[in-house]
Amino acid sequence: MASNDIILRRATLEDLPILLDFEQELIKAERPFDVTLAEDPISYYDIGKMIKDDEACVMVAESGGQLIASGYAIPKKARHYLDHEYYAYLGFMYTHPDFRGMGINAKIVEELKKWSHQKGYAEIRLTVYCDNIPAVKAYEKVGFKKHFIEMRLE
Repeated sequence: MASNDIILRRATLEDLPILLDFEQELIKAERPFDVTLAEDPISYYDIGKMIKDDEACVMVAESGGQLIASGYAIPKKARHYLDHEYYAYLGFMYTHPDFRGMGINAKIVEELKKWSHQKGYAEIRLTVYCDNIPAVKAYEKVGFKKHFIEMRLE
């Protein structure tokens, strides 16, 4: 499948059943990196609310009429001591396994960056598990830099 066969668009409520499946696949993939996740069933996001929110951007990629990837950007209030009041936070970055390695995540990130800049957010952030090396490398490839490490004690 050529990457030019991929269509990027804003998510709609009709996409919600597939996006909820993506969310569960994302949770399953992240479980090995986080022993503190509650037992299933859990949910990270209110995707339907984000789709309806004019201040959020949920993007999807499709190929042949099938949803294959997702991501969102939402505004977040920055800590009071930073040089920006708000920033765009990216999350829900998922690509179906059959379509990984094709640059689709990079295309979604680029669209979310455009949306963020149009909304006036100069700062864009995301979080990723430090042991999720493929994800870290994918984000570095599109320009993100490691910035902060959160640590925990049991």
